[in-house]
Amino acid sequence: MALTPRLDLRQSQSLVMTPQLQQAIKLLQLSNMELTAFIEQELERNPLLEREDAERGEPEPAPEPEIQAQAEEPPMLDGMTQSSAEDGMDVDYDNLYNNDSAADGIGGGEAFGQWGQSGGHHGFDDGENNLEQTVAGEISLRDHLIAQLNMDIIDPAEKLIGLHLIEMLDESGYLIGSLDELAEKLGCSVADVEAVLVKVQRFDPIGAFARSLKECLALQLAERNRLDPAMQALLNNLEMLARRDLVGLMKVCAIDAEDLTEMIGEIKALDPKPALRFDHVVAQPVTPDVLMRRTPDGAWAVELNSDTLPRVLVNTRYYTQVADQTRKRDDKSYLTERFQSANWLVKSLHQRATTILKVAAELVRQQDAFFRLGVQHLRPLVLRDIAGAIGMHESTVSRVTSNKYISTPRGIYELKYFFTQAIGSNDGGDAHSAESVRHRIKALIEAEGKAVLSDDSIVDILKREGIDIARRTVAKYREGMNIPSSVQRRREKALGG
Repeated sequence: MALTPRLDLRQSQSLVMTPQLQQAIKLLQLSNMELTAFIEQELERNPLLEREDAERGEPEPAPEPEIQAQAEEPPMLDGMTQSSAEDGMDVDYDNLYNNDSAADGIGGGEAFGQWGQSGGHHGFDDGENNLEQTVAGEISLRDHLIAQLNMDIIDPAEKLIGLHLIEMLDESGYLIGSLDELAEKLGCSVADVEAVLVKVQRFDPIGAFARSLKECLALQLAERNRLDPAMQALLNNLEMLARRDLVGLMKVCAIDAEDLTEMIGEIKALDPKPALRFDHVVAQPVTPDVLMRRTPDGAWAVELNSDTLPRVLVNTRYYTQVADQTRKRDDKSYLTERFQSANWLVKSLHQRATTILKVAAELVRQQDAFFRLGVQHLRPLVLRDIAGAIGMHESTVSRVTSNKYISTPRGIYELKYFFTQAIGSNDGGDAHSAESVRHRIKALIEAEGKAVLSDDSIVDILKREGIDIARRTVAKYREGMNIPSSVQRRREKALGG
């Protein structure tokens, strides 16, 4: 077969990630602080952009849309179209490569927009290697504890309780506030809160989450295996130690002077304020992007927080005046580019706000039981569930739910916290929440009697009940609940019998 050059025509489709789409996607995942900083930069560099000022006589924008989220039917957003998909914002760009650097957006759009966000860590110079950003900074106590919470606690309900406990710490690491009030707020029992408290009290730094100096020191001594009855008696009488009543301490602790001196030395070696070694820059309170409230008919109303919605508009009057007086080609090109960039920015911000509201409303609808009944009723939820319900891509939902917060009757939460693990059903029924499966495993082990159940036996029982679960998952859940293996339980029962 001869090799000869030839000319063929082929028709194909390809996705081109333009600079303006890059900007729109970045805006979608920005935090409130980062968004404000970016808008300030755009106001400085673009003379056709200006803040909306009601005192100047400019028309007020239309009120922000509000969604009522009910459990019976999915929420609808008035005026929402498929523009997000048409504009290219609702596409998975994570695996695309584009050699174009992010530049000013160019495109048309409305004359004004509203938007809002809160909390985050994304920047606009993702493509540049900034050496200063690679230097490790001081970690905050909150970040340190949340990292341990995500690693050590699997149960979504316990994780939410743990998150609230972290927010209740003072700068020294002590727990302030009432556990009873927290339990009432989350719709769970005080025993559930106390069980999570025991778990987080094992986090580093040891001594955090204590409710008193005595408890703080006791946690550190227990970690060192030094909390014996004599030491506990000493902790119970710290006021005598403060008065230097050594004779009285020797009597209540039933020890001699040498032992007391050694025990006092151990107490002095402990850290009464275990959290002070962490970065204590005053944390800014989280400002929610979305507000949620109950309506008189019992539904949930979801709306954007107007306090986090900076407003800008395109000064078309100034554009017209300058355009009429511009004669040079370069000047006209610059003016046109600035005008298009301003329009595209406003349009992107408005679309971003609409997308956040739509995702938040669907999250509220699907987690309706949690808001009504409490933390034990968190349903299994993944990005795909929300994306399918609102007709968006999973990557879009992922960007929206990161670093965006919602104020609810049960507290302020990051949107991503409402996604919980699920265990599939082998009979085609609804998925089971990981929490309910853990409770079932615990109940089976507690009721096993002399016939100790192995992990494989538990898997067989759960599968007969319609729960499709692997042996390693059973082992992971069992270990997470501090339940010994079947071999250890059988040995313990043999010794006990």
